[in-house]
Amino acid sequence: MTAKKTSRSAAPARPKVSDYYGCNVFGLETMKLLLPKATFHKVQEAAAKGERLDLDSANAVASAMKTWAIQKGASHYCHWFQPLTGATAEKHDAFIDPTGNGKVLETFTGAMLTQAEPDASSFPSGGLRVTFEARGYTAWDPTSPAFILESETGSTLCIPTCFVSYTGHALDTKTPLLRSIAALDKAALGILSLFQSDAKKVVATLGAEQEYFLIDKEYYDARPDLLLAGRTLFGAGSPKGQQLEDHYFGAIKDRVFSFMTDFESESFKLGIPLKTRHNEVAPHQYECAPVFEEANVAVDHNQLVMDIMKRVAERHGLAALTYEKPFAGVNGSGKHNNWSLGTDTGKNLLSPGATPHENLQFLTILVSIIKAVHTHSLLLRASIASSGNDHRLGANEAPPAIMSIFLGAQLTKVLNDLEKGAVTKGTDPQWISLGIDQIPAVIKDNTDRNRTSPFAFTGNKFEFRAVGASANNAIPMSTLNSIVAAQLIATKKEIDAALKKGKSLKEAVLGTLKQYYTDSKAVCFEGNGYSEEWVVEAKKRGLPNEKTTPSALKGFALKKSVSLFAKLGVLTEEETHSRYHILLEKYAKDIDIEAKLIAEMTTTLFVPAAVEYQNELAKNLAGLSAAGINSPAQASLLRAVSEKVERALVAVDELKLALGNAEALTDVEDKAFAYCDKVKPYFDKVRVEIDALELLLPASTWPLPKYREMLFLM
Repeated sequence: MTAKKTSRSAAPARPKVSDYYGCNVFGLETMKLLLPKATFHKVQEAAAKGERLDLDSANAVASAMKTWAIQKGASHYCHWFQPLTGATAEKHDAFIDPTGNGKVLETFTGAMLTQAEPDASSFPSGGLRVTFEARGYTAWDPTSPAFILESETGSTLCIPTCFVSYTGHALDTKTPLLRSIAALDKAALGILSLFQSDAKKVVATLGAEQEYFLIDKEYYDARPDLLLAGRTLFGAGSPKGQQLEDHYFGAIKDRVFSFMTDFESESFKLGIPLKTRHNEVAPHQYECAPVFEEANVAVDHNQLVMDIMKRVAERHGLAALTYEKPFAGVNGSGKHNNWSLGTDTGKNLLSPGATPHENLQFLTILVSIIKAVHTHSLLLRASIASSGNDHRLGANEAPPAIMSIFLGAQLTKVLNDLEKGAVTKGTDPQWISLGIDQIPAVIKDNTDRNRTSPFAFTGNKFEFRAVGASANNAIPMSTLNSIVAAQLIATKKEIDAALKKGKSLKEAVLGTLKQYYTDSKAVCFEGNGYSEEWVVEAKKRGLPNEKTTPSALKGFALKKSVSLFAKLGVLTEEETHSRYHILLEKYAKDIDIEAKLIAEMTTTLFVPAAVEYQNELAKNLAGLSAAGINSPAQASLLRAVSEKVERALVAVDELKLALGNAEALTDVEDKAFAYCDKVKPYFDKVRVEIDALELLLPASTWPLPKYREMLFLM
């Protein structure tokens, strides 16, 4: 099988991005042009305060939105939402409304804009409802702009919405995200009030770097495991992988570049501020990164990024893979979530300033975040748990499953001095001399980068590097927002208590922070997170190291986690338990699919190919023997093929037995752990035999594309 070749021709001139950026977004500029001035201000105010828009204003918005969308070629609209599948969902309705005389009019009202009723019965609810209760509601989220999704045959107006049940329970990821953003805003403003800040709003910001693989679509279609499980369950490593490190930041191939420019163009039309593109470490692995935005919009945009890249890849005869570990033996993919806090006055609350040791406001927020991560490290780990992410966390390519914080030498010194009661002396900026007269010295950032840290401070933000590539960012972001909000509330309460005892603000703040840092500094680690030494050290520090999803998800079931979400109003007790149930069930289903694929592919693809080759070898040996030729090496090859086929079939039988036992369990927790501990261990037992057979059989008879083809031919 060979990869498709694309003819090379001069690229047509493209318009400036600034000429079409956001053209398919019903954003503020478009609304300002199309809405009456009073209505426009009402929409802005409702979005800022999280209040419901009155019906007259909603009707005006709907009318303008319909006119704009139809001019863009849209015949349908949909409420675009994010159910607990981790993906997005949409039900399309035409704008048409029959007039009674065989004609129709295009109609779209405020009621249709603000609320719809998709069938909710087939979406996971984690016990919040039973299957026969089908009613669910989508409600317009005016803080994330509507947009047009274009296809070759038509366009659709998409309206970002929340998704709730008939009883009001959140059945999606957006609703708790919005709640967490509101809780964090309120908690952060409480802290800022101590420092006479003029800010009236604090927003969580996010810039989500996205890693992905591209392979030829013909190879993808020929691999049942990639099609159905998202990853290769079999495959002998290529002689060349990533060991030469020649792909990282290398020149982008023409075919990939063509894909990237189209993908970026589609993203720019939707107002997605993609800034960076480059080759990643593994062959055919790439990354794109946007400029940061408000977290809710950034989460929506990241969901769109994954969808757009897959659609555009197909146009180029490619397949875009966002699974965390599609290929064994080379790096997997993640998201690097650059998270910070900003005010409506334009200030970044995680910017230390020139003298961070004197910036009490910054230190208060920083130490509160450290305390939050230490207190709720298992919950944070639970927020990124998935069967795919289990393959990469701690695999010498991604942060370990141990949640820790990297601060850098400067801030670590400031906090250590704070703990000791010492005075940190101000220092001039440190400079890096390059030793070249023609090149000026480069000023150092206040931290180096630590790519082995799951949660690293990078100068004016934290980089949450442990999130999986396929994840919906709403879950880790709502969790992070929540644990920080809860801690900021506790910090404010502690400082207020000290102030009531007559202490000055500086004394109250420093006393509180000193205690918090002393209690939580175990979560701070400046070294190599990939090392075995850190695993040993983390255990001594009492930090959890849950390497599998079922164990990690217990973070959602902890009493302190349930209480935290409930007190903040982010998730009710029932909603939190539903997430735990749904994610366990999802894990069990993922492993079930993989187990059945392994058994089927072994018995229907690999064993028949091996037996056919075995028969050829046996026939050849018989002919050689009849001719009086002794062929011990060929006899050994036949024996090796035969033994591996036998061991593979035995392992498949053992896998099927374990699978049957797991399927018979009814308790979702028991089932997830059974799939993890009893079924999954047989995966490698089968794979090692099949991968060995791949290296023995003629390449022309192997039934699937090989790693060296998928990772190096395009």
